[in-house]
Amino acid sequence: MRLHGKHILITAAGQGIGKATALAMVAEGATVWATDLNPLLLESFKGMDHVHTAVLDVTDKAAIQAQIASMDRIDALFNCAGYVHSGTALTATDEDWEMAFNLNVRSQFWAIQAALPKMIAQGGGSIINMASVASSLKGLPNRFVYGTSKAAVIGLTKAVAADHVRQGIRCNAICPGTVDTPSLQDRINSQADPVQARKDFIARQPMGRLAQAHEIAPIVVFLASDESQFTTGQAYSVDGGMTI
Repeated sequence: MRLHGKHILITAAGQGIGKATALAMVAEGATVWATDLNPLLLESFKGMDHVHTAVLDVTDKAAIQAQIASMDRIDALFNCAGYVHSGTALTATDEDWEMAFNLNVRSQFWAIQAALPKMIAQGGGSIINMASVASSLKGLPNRFVYGTSKAAVIGLTKAVAADHVRQGIRCNAICPGTVDTPSLQDRINSQADPVQARKDFIARQPMGRLAQAHEIAPIVVFLASDESQFTTGQAYSVDGGMTI
């Protein structure tokens, strides 16, 4: 098993990519702390071996610190929590900007800052950050605030990797394309014509379909495993060809 004996913390593990990754990591032998803001989303993990659940608001620095302090060790951290804002520079509000950077960037900084001392004391660890193809990799229409925040995640990832490469810390980011998750469905349902909105999302994918959450999980497993010991500071596109 590729993750046997590893203790891993995942944020936003209640659904979508976070949940798919948690299940994949448990299947590979990890002990997973699955956290989410919504306790109802964590109920599906009840009774599962090697899964601990906890309600966690990643915009609460003290809560993040307490969660990580409660863990005996932390071999990998998957910062999965985030939010997608729509709009351009003309329509974005200060509130949108503040929320995006608090949730998509600052929460990752706080979690990394809390996890690093334990990882360094253990002799190493892997940090995986959720970025996006909509970032410094590619500009997408109507994703001004979101794309800017995810570009910041890539910068954060490279900075952490550079600072701690000699302490056994690896820090990488994943950059998915459009993934068919509950959060995407919520955005689709909020449109005036949901059927057309789904068609539009599919149309921008060169493969002609949306990704499934279980198709993103394997690269997170790889980055958490010892197979990626010589890999750090990278932003991995899992985008169905959007950045070709």
